Amino acid sequence: MVVLIVILVIIVLIALYGVMAYNGMVRGRNMVDQAWSGIDVQLKRRHDLIPNLVETVKGYAAHERGVFEEVTEARAKAMRAQGPAQQGAAEGLLGQALGRLFAVAEAYPQLRATENFQQLQNELTNTEDQIAAARRIYNGNVQSYNTRIQTFPNSLIAGMGGFTAREFFEIETPADREPVKVDFSTPPPAAAAPPAPPAEPSTPTPPAASPQPPAEPPAGDEPPASG
Repeated sequence: MVVLIVILVIIVLIALYGVMAYNGMVRGRNMVDQAWSGIDVQLKRRHDLIPNLVETVKGYAAHERGVFEEVTEARAKAMRAQGPAQQGAAEGLLGQALGRLFAVAEAYPQLRATENFQQLQNELTNTEDQIAAARRIYNGNVQSYNTRIQTFPNSLIAGMGGFTAREFFEIETPADREPVKVDFSTPPPAAAAPPAPPAEPSTPTPPAASPQPPAEPPAGDEPPASG
């Protein structure tokens, strides 16, 4: 009888642990989904601002057609992206295209001084900050959720409950991953010697006065004879 009670207690404890673990995984998954919805809202806002920004710059630099097409194409790819990993790569390319667009705008002071451009730039900057903050929250929830479902014995319950690991959201920028190239083949140019100070003008030395002969006494005046 005692053995049966012990077995029942163990079964009950295992069942309770299973329920608690399952509910914890559900909460973790819901937190991940909620955090991703916050990112999605900010990404849509970013995508909505870009056409207005392109049209504003186009009014001053219509000849930069290649840059405008690049931004438009990158925006379309970002909107079609599926999943955090693919979305992050697409948003990274979009960010590079926007950087080239702002580089074009730098050449037009009148454009940068317009109220419309400044407002769009400020809204886009604020959106980028919101995306960065939402990304940190999302990735933190993903790490906690993935750790929960991958540790034993939760992994057994996760497998039976259909819980799978979630992807992190990282905006990939290829330029950030490229190492800085340092070339030591060409020696640095030698430092130029400082210019010599100008020579001071020399003071001319006056010519030495020639000796004058002693003056002769006037004629007819004889020196007195000594007595």
